Amino acid sequence: MHKLLLAVVLLAAAVFGAVPAGAQGTYPSHPVKVVVPQPPGGGFDFVARLLADRMGRQMGQSFVVENKPGSGTLVGTDFVAKAAPDGYTLLTGSVSNLALNPGLYRNLPYDSLRDFEPLGIAVSYSYTLMARKDLPLNSLKEVVAYAKANPRKLTYASAGAGSGQHVLAAALWHLAGVELVHVPYRGAQAAYQDLIGGRVDLFFDLAPTARGQIDAGTVKALAVSGSARNPMHPDLPTITESGVAQLDLESWFGWFAPAKTPPEVLEKLRAGLAKVMAAPDVAEAFRKAGGKPVALGAAETRALVQGDVQRWTRLIREADIRAD
Repeated sequence: MHKLLLAVVLLAAAVFGAVPAGAQGTYPSHPVKVVVPQPPGGGFDFVARLLADRMGRQMGQSFVVENKPGSGTLVGTDFVAKAAPDGYTLLTGSVSNLALNPGLYRNLPYDSLRDFEPLGIAVSYSYTLMARKDLPLNSLKEVVAYAKANPRKLTYASAGAGSGQHVLAAALWHLAGVELVHVPYRGAQAAYQDLIGGRVDLFFDLAPTARGQIDAGTVKALAVSGSARNPMHPDLPTITESGVAQLDLESWFGWFAPAKTPPEVLEKLRAGLAKVMAAPDVAEAFRKAGGKPVALGAAETRALVQGDVQRWTRLIREADIRAD
């Protein structure tokens, strides 16, 4: 009888021991890692840290941001794609690492649609096109007219080949039928140094980061990339309004879990994130930073990623934009 009881106990231990920790009803029982695939200080990092702080309060467990930059956004994104699907490693996803990379890399080590489960998208940011302050061109239309008459005379910076700044600019010049010289940098800060110093002519960057330089008068703002004008710069026309091309791009940011994460864990994460995104102070923090709170749920997020992957893969390959 004792042997039979012992066998039953051991069998139960084996069965329950095989269940992922997050599926035992105690999730989260220890800190959750939130991977940011870029260095500290940018849009990825700001969104991740704000959400992590609020999610920690909401879920009663720490959500710890870990920056994993490398090869643009590939290293950190691939790390999460291959992480244990237990709810303890999440990805801060954006248009750049999930929607642009499939077109930029022919041998992408992860699949944006197959390898991740969307939790939700919190905010989107438009980009602002800036020029060095002494550039004798005062609108995007003037830039394109000059570039048509003077091929490859103008230069444009980016935070690296394949970055959102690079793809947006290269797509714009392609659609406008002009040739400019791409000058990639290792991050936005280095690009700003040369733009402010007059060593490069143009630079697209996320509106919140660009705002400080525009307000300080160190650069000249020409246009915004959203489908509508940015409330921070209501006088700046959109790319489409400028009349040089039909193009818009907003960089959205949200959270994603590895595929095959247990449904009950996904449900807890999605419910918690939805409450965080709906909080008025979170929306206000995004607005103050120049963002547009969107608070998209899982189904809406999946549809947005699918649509952007299709749209941008086609445009990137038509324009022959490369990350290397």
